[in-house]
Amino acid sequence: MRDSEYSLHRLVDKWLAPTEASPARVTCFGHRARHKGTFVCVESSGLSMAFFRHGDGAWYVFPPIGV
Repeated sequence: MRDSEYSLHRLVDKWLAPTEASPARVTCFGHRARHKGTFVCVESSGLSMAFFRHGDGAWYVFPPIGV
C-alpha cells in the first residue's frame, strides 16, 4: 500500500473530520466477489461517505474501474 496517505483512517479524518463529541462509526461494509473489491460506509456529524479499496491496497472515495 502507498504509505499511509491512502489509508482508510486518514481519509475518514480528511473527509469527515470526526471529533470526540462526534466520532466516526462504520455503518456498513461489504465485499464485491466479482471484482474482489471492498467498501466501507462511515458516518460522522450526520454525514455519511463510502470508501472503496482498490487493487493496490489504497482506499479512495470512488470505486475501482469496472465495479
